[in-house]
Amino acid sequence: MSNFRGMMPDMIENPISQKLLLPYLNHAVSMLESGYASGRDIDAAMRFGCGYPAGPLEMLDQIGAARVNDLLQARFAKSGDELHRPADLLSKLASGQSSAADESDSSSSPEFKRPIAKVGVVGTGTMATGIVEVFAKAGYPVTYVGRSEDKVAGVRAAIEKSLAKAVERGKLDEAGRDAVLANLTGATSREELADVDIVVEAIAEDLEIKKQLFADLDRICKPGAILATTTSSLPITVCAEATKRPADVIGMHFFNPAPIMKLVEVVTTDQTSPEVDETVKALCAKTGKVAVSCGDRAGFIVNCLLFPYLNDAVKMVDVGEASIEEIDQAIKEHVRLPMGPFALLDVVGNDVSLAIEKELFAEFGHEGFAPAAGLENVVAEGKLGRKTKQGFHDYN
Repeated sequence: MSNFRGMMPDMIENPISQKLLLPYLNHAVSMLESGYASGRDIDAAMRFGCGYPAGPLEMLDQIGAARVNDLLQARFAKSGDELHRPADLLSKLASGQSSAADESDSSSSPEFKRPIAKVGVVGTGTMATGIVEVFAKAGYPVTYVGRSEDKVAGVRAAIEKSLAKAVERGKLDEAGRDAVLANLTGATSREELADVDIVVEAIAEDLEIKKQLFADLDRICKPGAILATTTSSLPITVCAEATKRPADVIGMHFFNPAPIMKLVEVVTTDQTSPEVDETVKALCAKTGKVAVSCGDRAGFIVNCLLFPYLNDAVKMVDVGEASIEEIDQAIKEHVRLPMGPFALLDVVGNDVSLAIEKELFAEFGHEGFAPAAGLENVVAEGKLGRKTKQGFHDYN
């Protein structure tokens, strides 16, 4: 954050960064105003989930709420887009009644309200493997379940490779590596999860498959065990309804790669028990993660703030306001973000990005959230980003 101070007031004066930042900041204030998430969590989510040097409310305080409010009012007068209408809270901030930072909570450290001694993970993909590694490194015995012996063996092999690199770099000694590996138990039967204290599922983003899994976990897992999903897009409430213990169901949205990314969005439904919520936050802290709290709706915090901004960047190109290169350069140079919006879209995957934007549009109904034509076009052309060597940028 320190490198941001001093240049914050100037970043909003660049035409490109101004056009993209204003709705982003307004959206963050609206999220705070609605009570969906605290100011602390909104800022932490964007810093730890996206690698941004400052959260949106920190940016707002540095630029000045009055300046942002004035610019948005002028923008709304021209566009008529409700997403450009200054949030009511922004007007209060502009008048000096409060600071965005003052809206943040200062909650004490979470405590384990339920004992967590053994962890289960369902899934063998990249995310599941990373989550297994996170828990095993934190000293937890982990039972991970896959569909076949080959899939299960693949998880252990990937973790062995990761640990070997850590040893080579001097970040882990051989005794530490052996201790992590000793915490790993692979299985092909979900019945092996009967004695775990928490199960984290990281299987395909298919609601019917997840519902079947949660019904099965409800049957298998002992009373009091927490059932968590890593979904980034599906309703957790529906997964909970597939069980007879909805109070024990919660979201733990890890970010990829899980061993490196610090953020976990802890997502509660209307029925999630407060003690389950606090226990999961305490578990995140013990594994070295930063937990932020939010409710069960599309996008959670990070995707809900990030993807409309990315979508707006594509729309700027669609109407010829600026080129891809100009936008990426402006955001890196003036806002000091790690990468421009088009480079980020290509990293995420344009197909994934389009799917998320469609979910946000369906959830909130704002016309401003409608997927940009340019985003739909690159997906239709199979230009999905780095994974296909071509997206908004060419990686050949």
